[in-house]
Amino acid sequence: MRNEADPEFAPISERIHANVGRQGFMNLVGAELSELSRGTCTIAVDRRPELLQQHGFFHGGVTAFLVDNATTIAAATSRGQPALTAEYKLNLSPAVGERLICRARVIKPGRQVSVVAADVFCVSDGVEKHTATALASIAMLSEDVAAKTKNPAA
Repeated sequence: MRNEADPEFAPISERIHANVGRQGFMNLVGAELSELSRGTCTIAVDRRPELLQQHGFFHGGVTAFLVDNATTIAAATSRGQPALTAEYKLNLSPAVGERLICRARVIKPGRQVSVVAADVFCVSDGVEKHTATALASIAMLSEDVAAKTKNPAA
């Protein structure tokens, strides 16, 4: 759903972009929030030597980070409220290529817990290859609980 078709999404999108911009780990890894709409999120990262394991594949921790962040952001967009990862199951295979892309989508939005799926693709010579899939339970936080939590990035 595009922002123009959902005017209530614009402030949610702005808040999420601002919060993501303050995440030190996003900046450290060099990940970018490339697409955002209600209930979906895409995060991508380009290949760099610092993100690879000994065989030249993207480190599994990079894939896990993308899943963790993208699923949480997707859940936050669906209800317009803060969210936090409760758990996720990740199945992955070696990821080699120039870019890693994680696309997350809300399967079931919930008042307390949302279920979010994610797929990760590695891009080589412009061709995407599926390298991981995940299913996540995302805890939805109330605004008052989120306000009581100190934000170290702020």
